[in-house]
Amino acid sequence: MEGKMERNNIPTLNVNEISRFHKRSISWLPIVTHGKHENYHINRVEEVSDKSKFQVLPHRKTFHDFFYLRKGSSIRSKGLDTYEIKAPCIFILPAYQITEHKKLSEDVEGFYCHFDERIFTTLPNKYLSQHFAFFQYQSNPVINLTEEDVKVMEPILERLLYLYKDITSNNESLVSTYLLTLFEELKTNLPSVSTSENKNSFYQITKKYKQALTEHVYDFKQIHDYAQLLNVTPNYLNKCVKMATNKTAQDLLKEMLILEAKTLIKHSNLNVSEIAVKLCNQTPSNFARFFKNQTGLTPKQYAQKN
Repeated sequence: MEGKMERNNIPTLNVNEISRFHKRSISWLPIVTHGKHENYHINRVEEVSDKSKFQVLPHRKTFHDFFYLRKGSSIRSKGLDTYEIKAPCIFILPAYQITEHKKLSEDVEGFYCHFDERIFTTLPNKYLSQHFAFFQYQSNPVINLTEEDVKVMEPILERLLYLYKDITSNNESLVSTYLLTLFEELKTNLPSVSTSENKNSFYQITKKYKQALTEHVYDFKQIHDYAQLLNVTPNYLNKCVKMATNKTAQDLLKEMLILEAKTLIKHSNLNVSEIAVKLCNQTPSNFARFFKNQTGLTPKQYAQKN
């Protein structure tokens, strides 16, 4: 497959391949006949023709995206966490996270948008994550909206869709302005976070552990390595994870390995033997058994899955 690059040894799609990747994987995305919109995409989600069979398997993107629901519901993941989202709300996914879009309700309406941060040509690097909490790697991706929020946001989204369909002019500076306006509106309406979850050390350690798994799954294969990284003992790390998720630290490590494996199997040039060594430092047969024990499918069967 064309367009691979590496970021911390993680194969991903090249930023210029992302729209073509979606067109291969999601048949209902509109075709862009000119190359003026490679850095962003927006469409109505009601354009999905067969919602009962809708699914986008785990993948890692170099683009940010958001999924706005004005009606209906959806199930989508961010890293190891899965969210059932209900309208009106918006789901925001920072770049480089693994995500899987599992389900759309038959009555779903709204917008899907993805964009390369380089579209903001006058802003410094990492501006979004530094100024908007919802673009941080371990933020809660779901923002519930009020009817007043909807009244403010929908005209902006309609305008973005109009600009996307206008393939006769290069309007990325205008698109970036509308995107920033949208994010500023979301930021203004976000309530201050002071829940017990954020105060509880168990949840804080677990949150940091999930982030460490995402960033270091190629580097560390043992729980004690992650515990050392977080400056806690392995027993305390396991206790925190158990209290927060009712799973063990080892369970989450296995889940992260499987997420990475699924992404590599579907969206990289690596064969199973290479993935086994690169990701798990295992023989191909041991990796195949591990993968089947966790998913019920062999790597080959998963590769053939639509």
